[in-house]
Amino acid sequence: MNAPDDELRLLLLKVARRIRNNRSGNVSDSQLSVLFQLDEHGERTPGELAERDHLSPPSMNRTLNNLEEAGLIERTRSTDDARRVNVSLTSAGRSLISETRRLRTAWFSRQLAELTPEARAALESATPALRRISES
Repeated sequence: MNAPDDELRLLLLKVARRIRNNRSGNVSDSQLSVLFQLDEHGERTPGELAERDHLSPPSMNRTLNNLEEAGLIERTRSTDDARRVNVSLTSAGRSLISETRRLRTAWFSRQLAELTPEARAALESATPALRRISES
């Protein structure tokens, strides 16, 4: 890998880290990931959540226990299958996600506002390439 590729990779990591640091509440990255999944996809089983985040079921269970204790999710028995548990956001969980999105958007907008029009245009022209990389 050449130096420009490495620098771009490191800069993207740093920007992503700075965005992630803007969050509401005292939740970990893995806990926030679960909350975002539930917000985006709706009610899920613990197994579905574990699979999407590439976590073992025991690790996901610990994460869900912490989120439930914080009042951010709730677990309910499925009406179709009493062995199945569904996980959903509470209103507090939805509020935390909403506030985290607001904080992240505000931080990113402030950073973009400080750029010259030329620098902003350069970033916008990179959007298709970044989208392709992010979806690979």
